[in-house]
Amino acid sequence: MPETVTSAVKIVIVGGFGVGKTTMVGSVSEIRPLTTEETMTQAGIGVDDNYGSETKTATTVAMDFGRIGITDELVLYLFGTPGQERFWFLWNGLFEGALGAVVLIDTRRLEVSFDVIGRLEERGVPFVIANNAFPDGPRYPAEELRKALDLDQHVPIIECDARRRASSRDVLMTLMRYLHEMALHQG
Repeated sequence: MPETVTSAVKIVIVGGFGVGKTTMVGSVSEIRPLTTEETMTQAGIGVDDNYGSETKTATTVAMDFGRIGITDELVLYLFGTPGQERFWFLWNGLFEGALGAVVLIDTRRLEVSFDVIGRLEERGVPFVIANNAFPDGPRYPAEELRKALDLDQHVPIIECDARRRASSRDVLMTLMRYLHEMALHQG
């Protein structure tokens, strides 16, 4: 990291199992991301709900980490959380000092987002919704998603493709604009 960096912002990427968190961190990070992906084993059968992600062979067991230099002085740190509920105890440390979060959703399995969003609301962490548009996933207008997820009117919803750097960057820009707007209204 350049010696000129004087400030850092921490963002957390959250979502249910298999929604694309590791993919998003990897697509947008300017450094080779740190991942804690491990091969899924028989031990997870009956414990982890991989419905809709049956072809997934690896899973995050701790966190993903990436970095983006915004300016010579400012860097953005990205932390991807594990999606399985049994690893949610790790979220406490990952959320410490976070400015905001991206909730990555998959419309094929929208129900895996409910508890994730609830936990963020309980913590008071500002977030945006990023609909990772899987090719075989149903498409819904933002207002239908807002109603299904029981979101306040002000929470931004953006469609993305977590595999694409520009798309993931647009999600992060949406979060930054949202956080800026919130700061202006609080001040």
